[in-house]
Amino acid sequence: MSADVLQPHRVAIYAAPDPRSAWWAQGSSWLGRCAMRRFALPQPVIDGVDASMQTRVTADPCRYGWHATLKAPFRLAPGVGLEALRDRVAEICRDHRPFGLPDLQVARLGSFLALRPAAPPPALGALADDCVQRLQVLAAPLDDAELVRRRRAPLTPEEDALMLAWGYPWVLHRFRFHFSLTGALGGIPDGAVERLQQAASAHFEGLPPWRLDRLSIFIEPTPGADFVLLEQLELGA
Repeated sequence: MSADVLQPHRVAIYAAPDPRSAWWAQGSSWLGRCAMRRFALPQPVIDGVDASMQTRVTADPCRYGWHATLKAPFRLAPGVGLEALRDRVAEICRDHRPFGLPDLQVARLGSFLALRPAAPPPALGALADDCVQRLQVLAAPLDDAELVRRRRAPLTPEEDALMLAWGYPWVLHRFRFHFSLTGALGGIPDGAVERLQQAASAHFEGLPPWRLDRLSIFIEPTPGADFVLLEQLELGA
């Protein structure tokens, strides 16, 4: 492994499909990048949406790779390495069984488009809560720059308290499972947003029901670099 993989800038625990699956292929194609093979992919052509606009509105989720967040990106605490992270993730995996998410739908979530379940099962919230709480001991405290960046989004006092406790504002009862399809759509004409949403629905239509059966360790090798898939561990293993 290279030095930046052994000592990455940040790590994250995501729900992501098997890279051999149609779900990974379609999600990576939508974003325009495979986070495992680390190369760009052609995005689907969307009638009525300029290619440069499409690239722009998907740039933010593209950097993070095809995923749904369970434990948001964080810096490892001093003295904590990837081996300790992997061991703790493996412990979480042993305590949870795979489960299905058959009803993923494209919808507006705040200022962006996302693929999310219509009725999240209790097992999903339990898994996300476990990732947030049991991995926090491995995380370095947020530094001043990270606090400033997080607080650029208007946070309620409760969200700010969650951020200080768990490193991210939208956790526990504020958690909303989703695969991001775009970044913020402010300034994008309504017609273009509608065409993006229709195209996304068509892009993911016909895929088999998705089963969350693994946790994925992603890393940001250096500050500002694209996130890459490092390893996947199976639930129940």
